[in-house]
Amino acid sequence: MKALFIGGTGVISTSISRLLVAKGWDLTLLNRGNRANDVPGARQLKLDINDEAAVAKAIENERFDVVGEFIAFHPAQVERDIRLFRGKTDQYIFISSASAYQKPLSSPVITEATPLSNPHWEYSRNKIAIEELLLKEYRENGFPMTIVRPSHTFNFRSIPVAIHGDKGPWQVMKRMMEGKPVLVPGDGSSLWAVLNSDDFAPAFVGLMGNVHAIGQAVQITGEELLTWNQIMQAVAKAVGGQYKPCYVPTELLMNSGKYDFEGSLLGDKSNTVIFDNSLLHRLVPTYQIQKRFDQAARESAAYILAHPELQQEDPDFDRFTDEIAAIMAEAGEKIAAL
Repeated sequence: MKALFIGGTGVISTSISRLLVAKGWDLTLLNRGNRANDVPGARQLKLDINDEAAVAKAIENERFDVVGEFIAFHPAQVERDIRLFRGKTDQYIFISSASAYQKPLSSPVITEATPLSNPHWEYSRNKIAIEELLLKEYRENGFPMTIVRPSHTFNFRSIPVAIHGDKGPWQVMKRMMEGKPVLVPGDGSSLWAVLNSDDFAPAFVGLMGNVHAIGQAVQITGEELLTWNQIMQAVAKAVGGQYKPCYVPTELLMNSGKYDFEGSLLGDKSNTVIFDNSLLHRLVPTYQIQKRFDQAARESAAYILAHPELQQEDPDFDRFTDEIAAIMAEAGEKIAAL
């Protein structure tokens, strides 16, 4: 079997690429080659996908069983893909996002039939627009597309935290190791779904070349029900630190002039979600998640702690957290004095 991935070395796609190579697929990665060593055994097509003419020339005499698109965020990018791969693939798989589901949710139990609408996050609205484009192409022109909706997926280079700054989760991990408070929206009791990319990969591969997945939108998400308190406690334990939550109402965090939390919180993380993955299990009957979150978190934490290049300091977010924690502590004292 022959596949081409646009991207292929990201948070979600690295594990998929490695699994395909291990299974003997003929895999081509079309990207800029910044992480070519992460997937030994894959063929590298070092190009900018935005250079449509160069890509068209490079694949002129090729055909693929599957094309996977991991780095498209605007409809124009997928319109380009349709031009490039129409007639050149039996299946085009687009990575969308579970954040596209309606906010606020009419039901916390989410299936693929849950309406798509997110007024709080442009990222999600663009994913919805791409899905609508692909569905139209499938219905009107027979373009063989499959849509995949992941929720919060992480790999060995990353770890989930409730709130972080512009440089990722390291500063939150560091604060835990130093015994400092960390920010948590609400009271930490909302349910969230996280999934390690090594468990995402077999589900995705099970959809590849699967005739029953053509024309479908399929969610691949964590199935272990965890509150944000449980997630953050597991992260603290994984890094050998302490979990000292500073609970902040989402609406107050959204008032911050320094960080734009509306999309990532009100449009995503602050909502309780329970995913019903029945469709995935019908399409890939052998699929089963292998790692609990705490096990995967320990693996990611160990890797990050062993690789200083992943430990990006974020002094601005550190100060922001200290300031918010002080404000909330003062508010608590004033309320207690009433």
